[in-house]
Amino acid sequence: MPIEVDVAIIGGGPGGYTAAVRAAQAGRSVVIIEQDKLGGTCLHRGCIPSKSLLRSAEVYATTVAASAYGVQVPDGEIRVDWTTVLSRKTGIVEQLHKGLQALMNQHRIQVLHGSGNIIGPNIFSPRSGSVFVALDNGETETIVPKNVIIATGSRPRRLDGLPYDGTTVVTSDEAFGWPRLPKSIVIVGGGVIGVEWASMLSDFGAEVTIVEAADRLVPGEDRDVSSELAKALKKRGVSVLTGAALRIESCRVDEGGVHADVVLGDKTHSLSAEKMLVSVGRQGNVEHLTLENTDVKTDRGFVVVDAKTLQTGESHIYAIGDCIGGVQLAHAAMHEAAVAVDHMLGTKLPRSADRDIPRCIYSRPEAASIGYSEADAKANGHAVKTAKIPLRILGKALVYGEAEGFAKVVADEKSGDLLGVHLVGAHATDLIAEASLAKLLDAVPWEIGRAVHPHPTLSEALQEVMLALDGGAGHA
Repeated sequence: MPIEVDVAIIGGGPGGYTAAVRAAQAGRSVVIIEQDKLGGTCLHRGCIPSKSLLRSAEVYATTVAASAYGVQVPDGEIRVDWTTVLSRKTGIVEQLHKGLQALMNQHRIQVLHGSGNIIGPNIFSPRSGSVFVALDNGETETIVPKNVIIATGSRPRRLDGLPYDGTTVVTSDEAFGWPRLPKSIVIVGGGVIGVEWASMLSDFGAEVTIVEAADRLVPGEDRDVSSELAKALKKRGVSVLTGAALRIESCRVDEGGVHADVVLGDKTHSLSAEKMLVSVGRQGNVEHLTLENTDVKTDRGFVVVDAKTLQTGESHIYAIGDCIGGVQLAHAAMHEAAVAVDHMLGTKLPRSADRDIPRCIYSRPEAASIGYSEADAKANGHAVKTAKIPLRILGKALVYGEAEGFAKVVADEKSGDLLGVHLVGAHATDLIAEASLAKLLDAVPWEIGRAVHPHPTLSEALQEVMLALDGGAGHA
């Protein structure tokens, strides 16, 4: 007999498990179909493991510089124990995974381990949306839900012509499995993932080269953010190759590692390294869903949804997270989960625009943004005014020992509305939450500037830059 439930969720990543808990809290019966492990890419091959490695790299870099803080390392020898670094990462992931399993049990959410695909009208249901599940144990189940949420996530996109072998030429999925720290690496792609890995590996002492086809790193961010991150990485010895005409002419792997000829303009750079990491974006996991049996449409490998409700071409089938494209971030998927479930329950939670989802880069220094970049604000017809302050004016930044970076605000010159906030520096990824709240509450810069910020803290950067917009900063 089929399993009848209120909600079937295909995918147990941040979007999927958030939707499951929210629906269960509202008294709905829920089934999650997950073919790997609860937590998805974020927990097992993305956000959490990468931030664990980045934290280890940060501690190592701080220890190397300990004498600047008046702390002496007795024997003078500081080394990285990669096995322990990986063990710590694995322990964090396993702890969070167990917590998710307990959360599902707490809310009586049934989890089926297997691959699910959506079937059309059948003997169990007169409409599309039943889910056929091929279980890991070889058996099958049919789920007949009132509503379906597709939350199948994404996977690393690959470039044609590169000799992927999962060991020497890899995506981020395989890089977490390296048994030892590479001494040198070529990173293809200077987006968020590429910059984070470059920061982490350079802190660990690896020789790093980033190859980015755009004219700058993290090209989707404000140009000032790109410039500051490139400057910080180059200062630590990272080679950065960028340019619209950049292309990889050839690439081969042998016992010595990977060798690539990279053409930039009229010059060819012959690069050799122990490893190559390819980080050129992500593509949706939608092929196995058999959506051709439904009125659910896809476009360039992503599920098409209504921008406000997240409904697909079938009103009872929703899609959220990376598989719909847009901002492919865990917290975006969690927000979309809330929007979809609330709509399903008959309430309307406004969905934030993609530009109003905080964007974070966990490099050293960190970077975080929300809203429009200066260029995008102008391109969208705004007459803008901006302010920018260096973090070195803040006592806490100097005390902390990380004074590089800045805070920047973009506002509409006529209305005074807050259009964008851009931060580079220590704890930028935490500080951006204040700007996110300001966007939600439609606060204008002077209101943020008037709010009392504790001293000395890094949060003063936001106060100072908002006041600087009208010439009222106390330290800038």
